[in-house]
Amino acid sequence: MNWINGLNPQTAFIIFCAVKVVAAFAILMFMVAYIVLVERKVCAYIQDRYGPNRVGPFGLLQPAADAVKAFLKEDFTPAHVHKVFFWMAPALAMIPAILNIAVIPFGSQIGSQKMIIADLNIGILYVFGIASISVYSILLAGYASNSKYPLIGGVRATAQIVSYEVAMALCIVPVLISAGTMNLREIVEAQAGGFLNWFVFKQPLAFAIFLGAAFAETNRTPFDLPEAEQELAGGYNVEYSSIKFAMFFMGEYANMIIASAMITTLFFGGWTLPLFGLDKPAQTLTAGIAHIAIFLAKVVFFLIVFIWTRWMLPRFRYDQLMRLGWKYFVPLSFANIAVTAFLMWAKK
Repeated sequence: MNWINGLNPQTAFIIFCAVKVVAAFAILMFMVAYIVLVERKVCAYIQDRYGPNRVGPFGLLQPAADAVKAFLKEDFTPAHVHKVFFWMAPALAMIPAILNIAVIPFGSQIGSQKMIIADLNIGILYVFGIASISVYSILLAGYASNSKYPLIGGVRATAQIVSYEVAMALCIVPVLISAGTMNLREIVEAQAGGFLNWFVFKQPLAFAIFLGAAFAETNRTPFDLPEAEQELAGGYNVEYSSIKFAMFFMGEYANMIIASAMITTLFFGGWTLPLFGLDKPAQTLTAGIAHIAIFLAKVVFFLIVFIWTRWMLPRFRYDQLMRLGWKYFVPLSFANIAVTAFLMWAKK
């Protein structure tokens, strides 16, 4: 580290930022690869099967085999599709998740460097603004495929994501009121000091709505109507193959990771743990690494919740899905805002 101490502060800052960007992207891609393996293992366990266990010890190299297969398969583009949009859609599937990594605080600090790539004062607005782009990927895929099943899947996804974005945005307003900030790092710090300071205990209704909306936003069961295999033969991605299909697949799991990271940040204290002094900014390298490990452990827990739910619950009908969003989640979110605002006013 002596050579870094010899650099001017601006150069050192740029180097640390580059390291954080590369590390965050590498961890995201690693988690995308292995959460697929975890899902297949959990699915097999629930269905009393073995799951992948041939490629490498305990099947641990299965993600690498899947990646090689995706790259080597023929990349076929049907003649009847709108080619430019058909090619754009898979790329848009991954972009929102990659961009949203930038504002999520995955640790406190190491040395003088905050463990966040971009510490924005409007971080939560950035997340919702970028996340809204993901609907274009599915909509373009459905339209560009020029086929009825993908088009129905794209239309379903558009209505579903737009509807649940409203509930998701409204349900976090009480959290922002309680924390007094839209900066994600400061929201985490507002939850330090004990388990009861976590917003999951202060705002349980907001957490329940956010969790349900997160399932809908990521198109996971019981909200997976855009790709319902039994009804739409795979939905919006039915015309895709090879690496393009894999990018949709990766995008879904990357969005799951970002959703889990947001749940952790907003409701479960982020990197904090009110034990052994780990709810305060790190003063040592060991504490800094421990904070990152705590954050990742919480994220993995919610990923397991996503996976378990998929294999335990049936899919909603489409009218049930829309009714839940507009007739229950949105009104309850408004009511929660009103109650929280009244209680905050009454305390003053």
